[in-house]
Amino acid sequence: MIDTVQIGGVRLGRGAPLALIAGPCVVEDEATLFAAAEALASLRDAHGLAVIFKSSYEKDNRTSASAYRGPGLAAGLSLLRAVRERFGLPVLADVHRAEDVASAAEALDAVQVPALLSRQTSFLETVAACGRPVVLKKGQFLSARGVAGALEKLRGAGAREVLVVERGSCFGYDRLVVDFGALDELRGLGCPVALDAGHPAPKRDSIPTLARAGVAAGVDALFVECHPDPGRALCDGERMLSLHVLAEELPVWLRVAAVVRGGGASVGSGALAGSSSLP
Repeated sequence: MIDTVQIGGVRLGRGAPLALIAGPCVVEDEATLFAAAEALASLRDAHGLAVIFKSSYEKDNRTSASAYRGPGLAAGLSLLRAVRERFGLPVLADVHRAEDVASAAEALDAVQVPALLSRQTSFLETVAACGRPVVLKKGQFLSARGVAGALEKLRGAGAREVLVVERGSCFGYDRLVVDFGALDELRGLGCPVALDAGHPAPKRDSIPTLARAGVAAGVDALFVECHPDPGRALCDGERMLSLHVLAEELPVWLRVAAVVRGGGASVGSGALAGSSSLP
């Protein structure tokens, strides 16, 4: 079992600094995508932070058939390639159909398995065989034992590097809660673990609290979707932070990471500037 994952130039897992996986939920247009990427690249440079850019070229799991799903495979992947080339960020997107996997793997630095497909054996096997690192979003219906089964399927089909993302468990209808105690169980499966702080949040204002708690619990990465103007976002606006709030919160997360991980070596060189205690 491999307890580190390399996505582009970013290493996640044992001994690596806290990483951030962020970007708009879905690709909307070039201007919005590039605005988010530019802001994230600036945060990377200012804090010495490892950043992976995530945005979906197509969301096939929207509640309404009329909801915006993205620009589609070709146009979306083209824009994500442009983000990598222009801003130097590794790029990640979720794939919802087996027939998309080969094209996505060619364009992306890692391929994400959506939560609702995290038990689908043939789909997992197709993703595992694509040759890219795999980001496995933990289904809200799965325990750590269920994740172990998904990892067995992925590893058995050839996936060597897998990052598991905790995104909460069902607590009644349309409500997710994070079992922070289960993070240790997930780490015990021999792979890095990230926390999606957006989807379990009951409202946007709760995302920073969940993110702080996740860093305090020792996750290897935070998965926080963001947008220049979440109130106008075409998908999941209530589950995304504004770029402004993200920039304000990030130093707090990095200070928590420094305490948990035992010093400034765990974070970027600028992360502790001007503060020696938590706010």
